[in-house]
Amino acid sequence: MLCFNHSSPKSIPSTCRRKTPGPVPMTEAQLKDRFKNFDVNKDGRLSKEELRNAFASLGAYIPRWRASRGLSLADGNGDGYVSDDELDDLVKYAMKYGYTIG
Repeated sequence: MLCFNHSSPKSIPSTCRRKTPGPVPMTEAQLKDRFKNFDVNKDGRLSKEELRNAFASLGAYIPRWRASRGLSLADGNGDGYVSDDELDDLVKYAMKYGYTIG
């Protein structure tokens, strides 16, 4: 079956129409912005609870565990928070899991 009829391009059969794209992977910048949006007290750092909420919004299977793991990997100074300086390490960790938009 031909999908394009040169004499009538508007009559394209539904079986030939472009399908809508699936979920689009988030970029590092998008993930960084998402995490920053969960800094509810605006102190410039993410607590374990804020991280849990962020991972839950991303659709993580076990957000509490993912937050604990992300905190342990990104918290370079050991203060129990992910600061703006440490956020890139958290984003690199999260990028491995292919969170998507849509």
